[in-house]
Amino acid sequence: MPLLSALRLNMTCVPGSTTANAERYRAALEMASYADAHGVTAIGCEEHHLAATGWLPAPLLMAAAVAGATQNIRISVGALLVPLYDPVRLAEDIAVLDQLSAGRVSYVAGIGYRPAEYHAVGKDFARRGKLMDESLAVLLKAWGDGPFEYHGQWIDVTPKPCSTPHPVLFIGGMSAAAARRAARFGLPFCPPMPMPDIEAVYRAELERNGKQGFVFCPENGNTVTHLTTDPEAARARCGEYFRNEEAEYLSWAVPDLQRPNGRMEILTPEELIAQCRAGRTGVTLHPLIGGLPLDEGWASLRLLAETVLPAL
Repeated sequence: MPLLSALRLNMTCVPGSTTANAERYRAALEMASYADAHGVTAIGCEEHHLAATGWLPAPLLMAAAVAGATQNIRISVGALLVPLYDPVRLAEDIAVLDQLSAGRVSYVAGIGYRPAEYHAVGKDFARRGKLMDESLAVLLKAWGDGPFEYHGQWIDVTPKPCSTPHPVLFIGGMSAAAARRAARFGLPFCPPMPMPDIEAVYRAELERNGKQGFVFCPENGNTVTHLTTDPEAARARCGEYFRNEEAEYLSWAVPDLQRPNGRMEILTPEELIAQCRAGRTGVTLHPLIGGLPLDEGWASLRLLAETVLPAL
C-alpha cells in the first residue's frame, strides 16, 4: 500500500509574532507546490480564532490559495467550524472553492469548543448544537439541484459545486452526539483518533436511520513528524518551536474533554522508511509548526519528497 503523506499548514508561529508572517504564508504556498510536484498525497488546513500563535483563522482562503498553487494534491479543511458562519454564504464559498479546485477540497465539519470563538462572531455558544444542525441542513439543501425554502422565502444558491452530489463533507468530533449527528445526516464520521465506542454509536445510528456511511480517522491521531538526519541536534535546535503550538492547544483544555492523541516525532528518513515497510501507512509533516525556521521546515519536506517517497 502506498504511503499516505500529508502536510499540515495551520500557520502557527511564535506567540506574539503574528504581525510579520507574510514570508511564512508565501513559503506555505511554495511548499504546497513542491509537495504536489513530488507526489505528496494531501495538504491539511484547519481553523482556530483569537490565537496567540496566529493559528489559521481563515481555512477556506488558505485552501483556495493552495488550490491555485497546485494541480493534483488533495486538500482537507479540518476542522471547519461550521456554526461560526452564515450557512448560505458558507455554501456559496465552498461551491466556488469546489469549482476552483476541481473538487480536490474536502471538509471536516467541527462544532468547536471555545466560547471565545463564538463570542467573536456574535454566535451563542449555548446553541452550538442547534446551530450546527441548522447549518448542515442549509448546506446540503443549497448544494441541491433547485431552490429551497429559507426563513420563509425561496432561494437558489449558485453556482452549484462541481462535485456530485456535493463536496466531500465529514462530521468531526469525539462525542456520541457528533456520531449521531453524522449518521442522522448520512455523512461520514471523522473522529481525530480511533474511538471504538463512539464509532459503534455511529454505526448503530446509521442502521436505525436506514442510511449508509463510514468512519475515517488518522492512523496515528494528531501525531506529526519532523524528518532530519540528526534527531538529537534537531530536538535541541527546534524543540521550542515544536512546543509553541502544543502549549497553546493545551491552554484551551476543557474539563472532561478527551484530547486527540498528538505528539511531535523526530525521525530520520531511514527510520520512517523502515516503519513503512513494517506496515505504517501514513505520515504528516508540519513544516511551519510554531514558528519553525523556514530552512528547517524545507529540509524536513525535502527529505520526505526526495528520500522517503522514492524509496517506497
